[in-house]
Amino acid sequence: MTQSEKKRRRKPRGSGIKTGMAPGTMVFIGERKQEKARIDVIDYDDTKLNEVRDVSVNRCMEFAKSSGVTWINVNGIHDIGLIEILGKGFNLHPLTLEDIVSTAQRLKIEEFPSYVFIVLKMMSFNQAANSVEIEQVSLIVGENYVISFQEQEGDVFNTVRDRLRTAKGRIRSMKSDYLAYSLMDAIVDQYFVAVERIGDRIEDIDDRILAEPKPKDINEIHGLKRHILSLRKAVWPLREEIGRLEKSESTIIGPETKVFWRDLYDHTIQIIDMVETYRDILGGLQDTYLSSISNRMNEVMKVLTIIATIFIPLTFIVGVYGMNFEHMPELKWPFGYYLVWTVMLLIGIGLLAYFKRKKWI
Repeated sequence: MTQSEKKRRRKPRGSGIKTGMAPGTMVFIGERKQEKARIDVIDYDDTKLNEVRDVSVNRCMEFAKSSGVTWINVNGIHDIGLIEILGKGFNLHPLTLEDIVSTAQRLKIEEFPSYVFIVLKMMSFNQAANSVEIEQVSLIVGENYVISFQEQEGDVFNTVRDRLRTAKGRIRSMKSDYLAYSLMDAIVDQYFVAVERIGDRIEDIDDRILAEPKPKDINEIHGLKRHILSLRKAVWPLREEIGRLEKSESTIIGPETKVFWRDLYDHTIQIIDMVETYRDILGGLQDTYLSSISNRMNEVMKVLTIIATIFIPLTFIVGVYGMNFEHMPELKWPFGYYLVWTVMLLIGIGLLAYFKRKKWI
């Protein structure tokens, strides 16, 4: 297991700090991945778009009061003070703020009078490390705004930003619930990418195991099983979340977006089917690896057994004539040495021919 994989499997930092604290106490749980928190804003409607990077909380509030839809993206949830000020500005519940700064939070959806709170896992496939990276994303969906929270800068939302900038599709003419759907759809699309990359690796390992199994293959299989397990933990609850959003009676989730939530729900079902399939394949790969190792060992043992079988009668002959008896007729015969060699060669050739005819070699 590599150091990066060990790091990912560790218990989140600060997970034991909150013991005994009052509900709603904000404590950052996770690994700090950037020095300074930053807020980016995209404010838009069907005719215009205003994109601003690194803005203050007060400026965010001004954008949120506009007549269009405002997307506020917060990078750096380790900044408790910033999250607290933002929470007061948008009247977020203390328990919501507590969940936002905890990266070990389970996937869920909570409906409040003025907003909908969504927690889900964002995944991306790291080509350099050949692994799946997971980060928590929290969404606050209000009447005319969406706030996304994440610790690390860099996400899977570039396609959404491009659609907003170029006014492609219906996103600029829809409300905040459609923006939330678009963000979740981008996350789910990356699940497909991660699963497909894992599928490619599974095919490569399968070919290697059948050709020449090596000890590193079993380690890679275990690594892929951990990635599949992480995907499974992320997708199964997400399906329930999206199902709840589809059936939500909140005024924030409009009826015109219900068909899109159903489509997203279908996508999660497809991912679950793929994850379960690859999970079964990985279990079979482990058995295939052990079978391949066993077959190779059997081949080696077969060759050694054949060699030993050929040398058993030859050893017997040599042992007989190696005895220290004085009266052995063949010892005085001039051609005795050559005769023994001839007999041993004939025995060896005869055994090889017999094994060949039996298709043992």
